[in-house]
Amino acid sequence: MKRLLILALISYGLYAGEIKITDQNATDAVYVLPLKKYPKWLTEAELANGKKVQFVSVKSMMTVYQHQAYFKKHKFIDANITKIYIQDFTSGRKVDAKKAVYLFGSRIAGPHGDDLIPFENIDNAKIFMFKNGGTKILRFNKLTKGLIRYLDM
Repeated sequence: MKRLLILALISYGLYAGEIKITDQNATDAVYVLPLKKYPKWLTEAELANGKKVQFVSVKSMMTVYQHQAYFKKHKFIDANITKIYIQDFTSGRKVDAKKAVYLFGSRIAGPHGDDLIPFENIDNAKIFMFKNGGTKILRFNKLTKGLIRYLDM
């Protein structure tokens, strides 16, 4: 039954599996942390040239996403980002980052300190928030440059 549900979700574009580490020796472009050490936090960006870039957390991915010109100039990425993905923190499912929700202010620290915890839907975020604290659940359009800078202080 579960397999049939996953196949149905895939056909409607609602299930993309999990984000798998493509290079076991890869490090994050922003924080130079090893990706394999933080598989639960892994995020991914797809570039216009078809390449994929992986990040150690939402904060790291959003830093690059919001400052693409800088990261292209310094050769961290070689094309514009066209799609971004997160993993639901509880289920591990790969989700379009623009459709996800993010928990701010939880007691759970990310790989590089304060971070946003990503979820596929608001229900997953609320359940996690009840167990682990949190201040606010945010949609993608609320992830401003100022918020990402604040998390990095």
